[in-house]
Amino acid sequence: MLKNQEGSPDSKFDYRTLSSSYTARHASTEAVRFDSVDYAHPNGVAALNSINLSIKSGELVAILGTNGAGKSTLVRHMNAILKPTHGNVYVFGANTKETTAATLSRRVGIVFQNPNNQLFAQSVRKEIEFALRNFGFDSDVARRRTDWALNTFSLLEYSDRPPMELSGGEKKRLCVGLVLAWDPDVVILDEPTVGQDSEQKEKLSQIITLLLAQKKTVILVTHDVEFVWPLQPRIILMSQGRVTADGEAQAILGDITATEKANVLAPQLVELSRMMDWTGRMPKDQFETRDRLYEFRRRA
Repeated sequence: MLKNQEGSPDSKFDYRTLSSSYTARHASTEAVRFDSVDYAHPNGVAALNSINLSIKSGELVAILGTNGAGKSTLVRHMNAILKPTHGNVYVFGANTKETTAATLSRRVGIVFQNPNNQLFAQSVRKEIEFALRNFGFDSDVARRRTDWALNTFSLLEYSDRPPMELSGGEKKRLCVGLVLAWDPDVVILDEPTVGQDSEQKEKLSQIITLLLAQKKTVILVTHDVEFVWPLQPRIILMSQGRVTADGEAQAILGDITATEKANVLAPQLVELSRMMDWTGRMPKDQFETRDRLYEFRRRA
C-alpha cells in the first residue's frame, strides 16, 4: 500500500493460496513466468511467438516496441485475460490455464491502454468504490482508499462527474488510481503517460518509486522512452510478437542494433552520451548530466 493510503484488504480474501505446480522457492521469488508461449488471435493471426520470460517479485520492467509488436497481448496473459495457444504462463505459481482473470485480478492489476475499456460507473467516485467493494473491502476502508485515489491523481473536483465526460488524460489517471487503490502485488500500466503533462508524469514516476519500495512488481508498456530512461528499469524489446532484447536499460537502450531492430528510438541522454563520446555508465537524468558536463569542462 502506498504511504498515504489507509486500509487493508479483507482478511477472508487469501489469494496467496492459489494452487502451484512450482516449488515454494519459485513462488517466493517469481511473479510471472512464460514458458514457450505462443498465442494466436481467434482469426488465426499469430500475436506471440516462443515467449520465454521470467519477472521477479519487486522488479521494474518496461516493455517497448512499435504498435503491433505484441506488448499489450503479452501483459494480458499475466492475469488470464488471454490464455496461451501453446505453452504456459504462471502467475505466483498458478498456471493461468487453470485459473481465471477474476481470481488473479486481486493480485495483478492492469491499467489498459484505452481507459474507455475499463470505465462504466455513473461517477468517478463510484468507479473506484465499485472495484474496492468487488474485492471485499468494507465501506469505510473503500471510502478512505477512494479519497486517497481522488486526491493523489488530482480528480477530487470531478468525483461526481461521469467518467466518460473526463478528458483522455483524466480517464487514464482514474484508471491508475482505481487499480492502485486495491493494492495489487503486480501493477501493469499500459501507456500510462499518454495525455499526461510533465507534472503528472513526475507524480507517476514518484508513485512507481514508492511501489518498488514496497516490493511491488511494476510493468510498464510504453513508447515513452524519455519517461522510462530515468527509472532505469529492466528493458524488454519486442518486435513481431517476439522478445528481441532483454536486459538492463543501460545495455539495451544503449545498443543501436537492438533498438533499431525493434524500431525503438534511443533516449536523448543516450544520444548525447554518444555525441560526447562518454564512456562508462550513461547519465539517467539532468542531475547526472550536469555532473558529467561539469567534469567534461573541467578536463577541457
